[in-house]
Amino acid sequence: MVCGENLTETAGFAEEELFGYLQRMVKDLPENYHVVFSVDENLFPEGQNDGYRVQMEETGGRITGNNERSLLLAVYDYLHFIGCRFPLPLAEYEIVPCIGREKLRAAYEKQASFYHRGVCIEGADSFENILNYIEWLPKIGFNSFFLQFQTPYAFLARWYGHLENPYEEEEQYTPGDAQRDLRLLERAVKKRGLLLHEAGHGWTGEALGYHTVSWDLQDAVPDAGVVHRMAMINGRRSLYKGVPANTNLCYHNADAVDAFAELVTAYARQNPQTDYVHVWLADDYNNLCECPECRRTTLSDQYVSLLNEIDRRLSEEGIRTRIVFLLYQELLWPPVAERLKNEDRFVLMFAPISRTFEVSYMSEESGEEVAGRIPVFQRNQIVLPTKLAENMAFLKGWQTVFGGDGFVYDYPLGRAHYGDFGYIHMARVIYGDIQKLRQMGADGYISCQELRAAFPNALPDYVMARALFDSRCPVDEIIREYSMACYGEDWEKVTEYLENLYVPGGCDYVNGKGPRRNAEIAVQMERVKQCCVDFGSCLARHRTSSGGWETIFWEVLAYHKRYVELFSETLRLFSAGEEEAAGAEWETLRELICKNERKYQPFLDVYRVLEVTQRYTGLHRQQGKEEI
Repeated sequence: MVCGENLTETAGFAEEELFGYLQRMVKDLPENYHVVFSVDENLFPEGQNDGYRVQMEETGGRITGNNERSLLLAVYDYLHFIGCRFPLPLAEYEIVPCIGREKLRAAYEKQASFYHRGVCIEGADSFENILNYIEWLPKIGFNSFFLQFQTPYAFLARWYGHLENPYEEEEQYTPGDAQRDLRLLERAVKKRGLLLHEAGHGWTGEALGYHTVSWDLQDAVPDAGVVHRMAMINGRRSLYKGVPANTNLCYHNADAVDAFAELVTAYARQNPQTDYVHVWLADDYNNLCECPECRRTTLSDQYVSLLNEIDRRLSEEGIRTRIVFLLYQELLWPPVAERLKNEDRFVLMFAPISRTFEVSYMSEESGEEVAGRIPVFQRNQIVLPTKLAENMAFLKGWQTVFGGDGFVYDYPLGRAHYGDFGYIHMARVIYGDIQKLRQMGADGYISCQELRAAFPNALPDYVMARALFDSRCPVDEIIREYSMACYGEDWEKVTEYLENLYVPGGCDYVNGKGPRRNAEIAVQMERVKQCCVDFGSCLARHRTSSGGWETIFWEVLAYHKRYVELFSETLRLFSAGEEEAAGAEWETLRELICKNERKYQPFLDVYRVLEVTQRYTGLHRQQGKEEI
């Protein structure tokens, strides 16, 4: 195979991937099989979104992309065209058929519907989980990956520390280990030409002298020389609840602003591999500085002023790194007076973390109807919006003062998905959200989520990737293709079963929204249990003569059935007010998933589901029963 001249390693990797798969798929592949890879930036003059042209015959062909990354995306899309499927972030479970040479013919071109298409790390992850996920991203059409904080220590330490799982021995994992692993993960991202997003959380803690790579409590007393940088709350300057990452600064204080701006500038200078540096404030709310000077303005006005100072410093040094700014918590309120001076530097990121996931964006009202409904800002007394209409109003408000690039940063697989046992409802909500992005003025979507979110399968991620690349592809077509690949001839029965596991209101309930006593939730959870019983006969048909399962997909589905039976009963009891009985059932669920975590580690984030059900749903260990 021949690659065009003067192309980077991404093109070489695309060539390797294509040839490697074709050697596995086509037994009579000609020895002189020849494919030319080339980049033509003007392939799609109407836009810069990833795009490619595929022209293939039995003896070879040509793949043209409008950038290096698009060559790799084209390779995986072509492999999909000739029968490959990539249903999980695990290469061993890819579907790679044997085909004849006549199947190699193809002639088509595609361009992505949106520019920003990616995922942000969350949960508890091993190094292998993250690397496998990065490798999977371009296979299904994503083009971006976001490693939060300046290293992903928080997420790796959760796994290696085996938080919430008493059956696992804690493994030593240090910030130094995270720094080493970060460089390897960055290398994997750049090898594939993916857009690299980094940082976000941690800047405020760093400005106070703390090495902030997680949301951990900090016992060390702050240096006396930086206390004046902290937000004053109730007349006192201190760490907010002991967490540097959650502590705001006094953004009127020139020294605090200087320290913050210099940290970001130095980071951008030292990390040229980073395409987008996220500049966020504290990860908590109702903890703003109450000094007289800060009270005279808004946090968003102070934020914009800070961003302008960062831009000034970067421009002086000729650093072109893009800066992502965040609409989140108090920053949902648009600035009153300040404006970003260099819009080309910045990317708006709308993060409606408190929204419902029972319906998609704008399902309640149109964008025009919600304009002007932003509530009055009350310092340290805000209530986060849950309704989609309220969230859209904030976005529209910011868009009246900023006309640059922007995307949605959302959380469909961060917490609420545990309330949709079958994942099909959540996949449809994601699809519906993506259909509204253009109307919202957003050029894409990045999902802040667990990477181990494939229980019972990874359909939501798959739908997200496919719809972001081609928003015209019907969601039912994507679901059908995915389910057929995983479950074969019984895919329709599985799909019906998984759809029936959705409980209206369940996503919000598990995510802590609404009263804990809920008779309708209790009734629906009883129905879900019966759905599991009824599906048993279908599952049984897919056992092998040796007692195992035909494929990993059926094996995981069988394990998932037991999980849903226990989880739904837990929630039935809890929503009916039987808290003690619910706690006992939750302990049984906890024992099941903790004991089986190693076996099904890539599919279910045990730490996260237990953390969510305790912190948000309200379930707790039985008194006096700290360990299983």
